[in-house]
Amino acid sequence: MTGDHDALISPLPGHSSNGRLERVLRRGEFAVTAELNPPDSADPSEVFERAAVFDGWVDGINATDGSGANCHMSSVGVSGLLTRVGYAPVMQISCRDHNRIAIQGNVLGAAAMGVCNLLCLSGDGVQNGDQPEAKPVFDLDSMSLLQMVRTMRDESRFLSGRKITSPPQLFLGAAINPFAPPHDFRPHRLAKKIEAGAQFVQSQYCFDIPMLETYMARVRELGLHEKCFIMIGVGPLASARAAKWMRTNVPGVHIPDSVIQRLEGATNQRQEGAEICVDLIQQISEIKGISGVHMMAYRQEEQVADIVHRSNILRGRRPWKREEGPTSAAADEMTAEIGEKVELADAVAAASGDSQVA
Repeated sequence: MTGDHDALISPLPGHSSNGRLERVLRRGEFAVTAELNPPDSADPSEVFERAAVFDGWVDGINATDGSGANCHMSSVGVSGLLTRVGYAPVMQISCRDHNRIAIQGNVLGAAAMGVCNLLCLSGDGVQNGDQPEAKPVFDLDSMSLLQMVRTMRDESRFLSGRKITSPPQLFLGAAINPFAPPHDFRPHRLAKKIEAGAQFVQSQYCFDIPMLETYMARVRELGLHEKCFIMIGVGPLASARAAKWMRTNVPGVHIPDSVIQRLEGATNQRQEGAEICVDLIQQISEIKGISGVHMMAYRQEEQVADIVHRSNILRGRRPWKREEGPTSAAADEMTAEIGEKVELADAVAAASGDSQVA
């Protein structure tokens, strides 16, 4: 919705941010967010290219923060670039890599660049990544991180008590996993995150609708769906082999045998994985208390638009799409300028014999 671009600068009563994602959810629309795979690069055009596949189909784009304990372009950097061209990033912050001083500074810097949505995470252990010798920080966990940012926003002060002259206006989120044991504890875990400050949550992948329905029944009994917007994680499976690997190696991912059997019986397993995702989204959208879905399509981002379209969850609504205008022209000019500087540096290095190749 092109007109909703004004949501970035026009605050509404009862909203804690000026962002479009909060507006969509508070209007009662079924929201869609998607995860952007950050580049291993300093080239901003790679971020814009990856975000472009979501144009007109999602209400927010998650900028991950070293997911899987692997290094990529930072979530602050990706989020800052996305806001320059009008996208609505959901900036993820992991407690694994930053202490409270760094996090508070990143929160202020991101808010100054127009970031309106923050997802607070504890983070995967460094042993899961490709640099296991790294030293984990974990000065905070997801609960204390939520409480800290809420204090910054609502009380205009750092944890030290020092005053913040202009507090960040942020819509606060957290992660949930309804599919990991102990299952009876999961709704109470959600309640604790809401108490700490979570206004929306995004879940781990859902492949088991009956398990989700059981979880949501308890969530409704506790009235938690009225205190927080619940978005369920979904994504296409590339193959039965990939599904088996995820089930074994990704913590908290539960994939029933029936899903794997359906993939194994398909002529085109990749296409069948997308069909399964469409079916799941349609069923999820019918469960009372669920406010949206979070698309995680690692290395299949190009399928997101088609899956959202075929699931019909937008009900004719058109999320914001980047249009040619002052903001996009500025971003293109910025990207071109950076490219020219890189080319000039390469030319100078070549002329002086200062090559990077040994």
